Amino acid sequence: MVFYFFIIPRNRLHNFYLTKRIKLHFLRCLFGLIALVAIFIALRTLPLATVVSISFAAPIFTTIFSIFFLSEKVGVYRWLAVFIGFIGILIITEPGFSSLNIYYIFPIIFCLGLSYVAITIRQLSTTEPVWLISFNFSAAITFASFFTIPFGWVMPNFEDLILLLMIGIFGGVANLWLSQSYKFSEVSLVTPLKYLALVFAIFFGYFIWGEIPTLKTLLGALLVILSSIIIFRREIYYKQVISSKTIND
Repeated sequence: MVFYFFIIPRNRLHNFYLTKRIKLHFLRCLFGLIALVAIFIALRTLPLATVVSISFAAPIFTTIFSIFFLSEKVGVYRWLAVFIGFIGILIITEPGFSSLNIYYIFPIIFCLGLSYVAITIRQLSTTEPVWLISFNFSAAITFASFFTIPFGWVMPNFEDLILLLMIGIFGGVANLWLSQSYKFSEVSLVTPLKYLALVFAIFFGYFIWGEIPTLKTLLGALLVILSSIIIFRREIYYKQVISSKTIND
Protein backbone atom coordinates (compact mmCIF):
# COMPACT_ATOMS: atom_id res chain seq x y z
CA MET A 1 0.00 0.00 0.00
CA VAL A 2 2.98 2.29 0.53
CA PHE A 3 3.46 2.27 -3.25
CA TYR A 4 0.28 4.29 -3.78
CA PHE A 5 1.63 7.28 -1.86
CA PHE A 6 4.25 7.68 -4.58
CA ILE A 7 1.64 8.02 -7.32
CA ILE A 8 -0.99 10.11 -5.50
CA PRO A 9 -0.82 13.73 -6.72
CA ARG A 10 0.72 16.08 -4.16
CA ASN A 11 -2.37 18.25 -4.03
CA ARG A 12 -4.41 15.20 -2.92
CA LEU A 13 -2.10 13.83 -0.22
CA HIS A 14 -4.02 15.59 2.55
CA ASN A 15 -7.44 14.37 1.38
CA PHE A 16 -6.69 11.44 -0.96
CA TYR A 17 -9.40 9.33 0.68
CA LEU A 18 -12.29 11.67 -0.13
CA THR A 19 -14.96 10.37 -2.47
CA LYS A 20 -18.64 10.96 -3.17
CA ARG A 21 -19.23 7.37 -4.31
CA ILE A 22 -18.60 5.40 -1.12
CA LYS A 23 -21.30 2.83 -1.87
CA LEU A 24 -19.84 1.95 -5.27
CA HIS A 25 -16.32 1.71 -3.80
CA PHE A 26 -17.70 -0.62 -1.12
CA LEU A 27 -19.37 -2.87 -3.70
CA ARG A 28 -16.21 -2.95 -5.82
CA CYS A 29 -14.15 -4.02 -2.78
CA LEU A 30 -16.75 -6.53 -1.56
CA PHE A 31 -17.12 -8.37 -4.85
CA GLY A 32 -13.37 -8.16 -5.46
CA LEU A 33 -12.76 -9.89 -2.12
CA ILE A 34 -15.38 -12.54 -2.90
CA ALA A 35 -13.69 -13.21 -6.24
CA LEU A 36 -10.27 -13.39 -4.59
CA VAL A 37 -11.37 -15.88 -1.93
CA ALA A 38 -13.19 -17.99 -4.54
CA ILE A 39 -10.16 -18.24 -6.84
CA PHE A 40 -7.89 -19.27 -3.94
CA ILE A 41 -10.30 -22.05 -2.94
CA ALA A 42 -10.58 -23.14 -6.58
CA LEU A 43 -6.80 -23.27 -7.03
CA ARG A 44 -6.47 -25.41 -3.90
CA THR A 45 -9.09 -27.94 -4.92
CA LEU A 46 -9.14 -28.13 -8.75
CA PRO A 47 -6.55 -28.70 -11.48
CA LEU A 48 -4.84 -25.49 -12.56
CA ALA A 49 -5.82 -25.85 -16.24
CA THR A 50 -9.48 -26.32 -15.27
CA VAL A 51 -9.53 -23.19 -13.09
CA VAL A 52 -7.85 -21.09 -15.77
CA SER A 53 -10.22 -22.43 -18.44
CA ILE A 54 -13.34 -21.51 -16.46
CA SER A 55 -11.89 -18.12 -15.50
CA PHE A 56 -11.86 -17.19 -19.20
CA ALA A 57 -15.65 -17.01 -18.93
CA ALA A 58 -15.52 -13.66 -17.09
CA PRO A 59 -16.30 -11.60 -20.26
CA ILE A 60 -19.45 -13.69 -20.72
CA PHE A 61 -20.84 -12.63 -17.34
CA THR A 62 -19.63 -9.07 -17.90
CA THR A 63 -21.71 -8.96 -21.08
CA ILE A 64 -24.82 -10.08 -19.17
CA PHE A 65 -24.19 -7.66 -16.27
CA SER A 66 -23.70 -4.75 -18.68
CA ILE A 67 -27.35 -5.10 -19.75
CA PHE A 68 -28.66 -4.61 -16.21
CA PHE A 69 -26.09 -2.21 -14.70
CA LEU A 70 -24.95 -0.16 -17.71
CA SER A 71 -28.12 -0.39 -19.86
CA GLU A 72 -26.03 -1.58 -22.80
CA LYS A 73 -27.63 -3.24 -25.81
CA VAL A 74 -26.40 -6.74 -26.59
CA GLY A 75 -26.83 -7.94 -30.16
CA VAL A 76 -27.28 -11.39 -31.68
CA TYR A 77 -23.56 -12.09 -32.04
CA ARG A 78 -22.80 -11.42 -28.39
CA TRP A 79 -25.79 -13.49 -27.25
CA LEU A 80 -24.44 -16.28 -29.45
CA ALA A 81 -21.06 -15.85 -27.76
CA VAL A 82 -22.72 -16.08 -24.32
CA PHE A 83 -24.46 -19.31 -25.35
CA ILE A 84 -21.23 -20.84 -26.70
CA GLY A 85 -19.41 -19.84 -23.50
CA PHE A 86 -21.99 -21.47 -21.26
CA ILE A 87 -21.80 -24.66 -23.31
CA GLY A 88 -18.04 -24.59 -22.75
CA ILE A 89 -18.50 -24.18 -18.99
CA LEU A 90 -20.98 -27.06 -18.90
CA ILE A 91 -18.51 -29.30 -20.75
CA ILE A 92 -15.71 -28.44 -18.31
CA THR A 93 -17.73 -28.76 -15.09
CA GLU A 94 -19.88 -31.67 -16.35
CA PRO A 95 -22.66 -31.01 -13.83
CA GLY A 96 -24.64 -34.00 -12.60
CA PHE A 97 -26.19 -35.12 -9.36
CA SER A 98 -24.36 -38.43 -9.39
CA SER A 99 -20.83 -37.03 -9.50
CA LEU A 100 -21.22 -33.35 -8.68
CA ASN A 101 -17.99 -31.63 -7.63
CA ILE A 102 -19.09 -28.65 -5.55
CA TYR A 103 -15.70 -26.98 -5.97
CA TYR A 104 -16.44 -26.20 -9.62
CA ILE A 105 -18.72 -23.44 -8.34
CA PHE A 106 -15.76 -21.41 -7.00
CA PRO A 107 -14.14 -20.45 -10.33
CA ILE A 108 -17.64 -19.53 -11.54
CA ILE A 109 -18.10 -17.34 -8.43
CA PHE A 110 -14.73 -15.80 -9.30
CA CYS A 111 -15.99 -14.99 -12.80
CA LEU A 112 -19.18 -13.45 -11.41
CA GLY A 113 -17.25 -11.36 -8.90
CA LEU A 114 -14.67 -10.27 -11.46
CA SER A 115 -17.38 -9.34 -13.94
CA TYR A 116 -19.20 -7.15 -11.42
CA VAL A 117 -15.86 -5.58 -10.46
CA ALA A 118 -15.33 -4.68 -14.14
CA ILE A 119 -18.76 -3.02 -14.20
CA THR A 120 -18.12 -1.02 -11.01
CA ILE A 121 -14.66 0.09 -12.17
CA ARG A 122 -16.19 1.28 -15.41
CA GLN A 123 -18.75 3.28 -13.44
CA LEU A 124 -16.21 4.63 -10.95
CA SER A 125 -13.66 5.60 -13.58
CA THR A 126 -15.98 8.29 -14.90
CA THR A 127 -15.41 10.38 -11.76
CA GLU A 128 -12.72 8.68 -9.65
CA PRO A 129 -8.93 8.51 -10.27
CA VAL A 130 -7.49 5.05 -10.94
CA TRP A 131 -5.12 5.25 -7.97
CA LEU A 132 -8.03 5.80 -5.55
CA ILE A 133 -9.95 2.80 -6.90
CA SER A 134 -6.85 0.61 -6.56
CA PHE A 135 -5.89 1.99 -3.15
CA ASN A 136 -9.32 1.32 -1.65
CA PHE A 137 -9.23 -2.30 -2.82
CA SER A 138 -5.71 -2.81 -1.44
CA ALA A 139 -6.81 -1.31 1.87
CA ALA A 140 -9.88 -3.58 1.92
CA ILE A 141 -7.75 -6.67 1.32
CA THR A 142 -5.33 -5.67 4.09
CA PHE A 143 -8.19 -5.00 6.52
CA ALA A 144 -10.02 -8.23 5.67
CA SER A 145 -6.86 -10.32 6.06
CA PHE A 146 -6.83 -9.65 9.83
CA PHE A 147 -10.13 -11.52 10.18
CA THR A 148 -8.45 -14.71 8.94
CA ILE A 149 -6.12 -14.86 11.96
CA PRO A 150 -8.56 -16.81 14.23
CA PHE A 151 -9.16 -19.42 11.50
CA GLY A 152 -5.89 -21.31 11.65
CA TRP A 153 -3.46 -18.60 10.56
CA VAL A 154 0.17 -19.61 11.11
CA MET A 155 3.37 -17.64 10.84
CA PRO A 156 4.86 -18.34 7.39
CA ASN A 157 8.29 -19.97 7.40
CA PHE A 158 11.16 -18.66 5.32
CA GLU A 159 10.20 -20.65 2.19
CA ASP A 160 6.57 -19.50 2.40
CA LEU A 161 7.69 -15.88 2.82
CA ILE A 162 9.79 -16.20 -0.33
CA LEU A 163 6.81 -17.61 -2.25
CA LEU A 164 4.50 -14.86 -0.96
CA LEU A 165 7.12 -12.27 -1.91
CA MET A 166 7.34 -13.74 -5.42
CA ILE A 167 3.54 -13.66 -5.76
CA GLY A 168 3.55 -9.98 -4.86
CA ILE A 169 6.46 -9.11 -7.17
CA PHE A 170 5.29 -11.11 -10.19
CA GLY A 171 1.69 -9.99 -9.72
CA GLY A 172 2.73 -6.35 -9.55
CA VAL A 173 5.08 -6.64 -12.54
CA ALA A 174 2.44 -8.49 -14.57
CA ASN A 175 -0.15 -5.79 -13.84
CA LEU A 176 2.34 -3.05 -14.76
CA TRP A 177 3.38 -4.75 -18.00
CA LEU A 178 -0.23 -5.40 -18.95
CA SER A 179 -1.03 -1.71 -18.51
CA GLN A 180 2.06 -0.78 -20.52
CA SER A 181 1.16 -3.22 -23.31
CA TYR A 182 -2.28 -1.63 -23.68
CA LYS A 183 -0.58 1.76 -23.76
CA PHE A 184 1.99 0.98 -26.48
CA SER A 185 0.12 -1.59 -28.58
CA GLU A 186 -3.35 -2.11 -30.02
CA VAL A 187 -5.90 -3.71 -27.70
CA SER A 188 -6.89 -6.10 -30.48
CA LEU A 189 -3.34 -7.46 -30.47
CA VAL A 190 -2.77 -7.64 -26.73
CA THR A 191 -6.03 -9.13 -25.44
CA PRO A 192 -5.94 -12.47 -27.35
CA LEU A 193 -2.47 -13.10 -25.92
CA LYS A 194 -3.96 -13.57 -22.45
CA TYR A 195 -5.19 -16.96 -23.59
CA LEU A 196 -1.59 -18.12 -23.48
CA ALA A 197 -2.32 -18.40 -19.75
CA LEU A 198 -4.00 -21.74 -20.49
CA VAL A 199 -0.81 -23.03 -22.14
CA PHE A 200 1.26 -22.00 -19.12
CA ALA A 201 -1.38 -23.44 -16.76
CA ILE A 202 -1.15 -26.81 -18.50
CA PHE A 203 2.67 -26.62 -18.47
CA PHE A 204 3.04 -25.74 -14.77
CA GLY A 205 0.18 -27.99 -13.74
CA TYR A 206 1.91 -30.97 -15.35
CA PHE A 207 5.50 -30.32 -14.25
CA ILE A 208 4.73 -29.15 -10.69
CA TRP A 209 1.67 -31.18 -9.70
CA GLY A 210 1.56 -33.89 -12.39
CA GLU A 211 -1.87 -32.74 -13.61
CA ILE A 212 -2.95 -33.77 -17.10
CA PRO A 213 -5.94 -31.85 -18.49
CA THR A 214 -8.77 -34.01 -19.77
CA LEU A 215 -10.13 -33.81 -23.30
CA LYS A 216 -13.38 -32.25 -22.05
CA THR A 217 -11.41 -29.52 -20.25
CA LEU A 218 -9.56 -28.63 -23.44
CA LEU A 219 -12.74 -28.75 -25.54
CA GLY A 220 -14.65 -26.62 -23.03
CA ALA A 221 -11.74 -24.18 -22.82
CA LEU A 222 -11.73 -23.84 -26.61
CA LEU A 223 -15.44 -22.91 -26.60
CA VAL A 224 -15.01 -20.43 -23.74
CA ILE A 225 -12.04 -18.80 -25.51
CA LEU A 226 -14.02 -18.66 -28.77
CA SER A 227 -16.91 -17.02 -26.91
CA SER A 228 -14.64 -14.40 -25.33
CA ILE A 229 -12.99 -13.61 -28.67
CA ILE A 230 -16.41 -13.08 -30.30
CA ILE A 231 -17.43 -10.70 -27.51
CA PHE A 232 -14.12 -8.86 -27.74
CA ARG A 233 -14.24 -8.51 -31.53
CA ARG A 234 -17.81 -7.16 -31.41
CA GLU A 235 -16.69 -4.61 -28.80
CA ILE A 236 -13.91 -3.47 -31.15
CA TYR A 237 -16.38 -3.32 -34.04
CA TYR A 238 -18.85 -1.12 -32.12
CA LYS A 239 -16.06 1.23 -31.05
CA GLN A 240 -14.96 1.61 -34.66
CA VAL A 241 -18.55 2.32 -35.75
CA ILE A 242 -18.97 4.96 -33.03
CA SER A 243 -15.62 6.55 -33.94
CA SER A 244 -16.50 6.71 -37.64
CA LYS A 245 -19.89 8.30 -36.87
CA THR A 246 -18.21 10.88 -34.65
CA ILE A 247 -15.71 11.77 -37.38
CA ASN A 248 -18.44 12.05 -40.03
CA ASP A 249 -20.54 14.28 -37.80
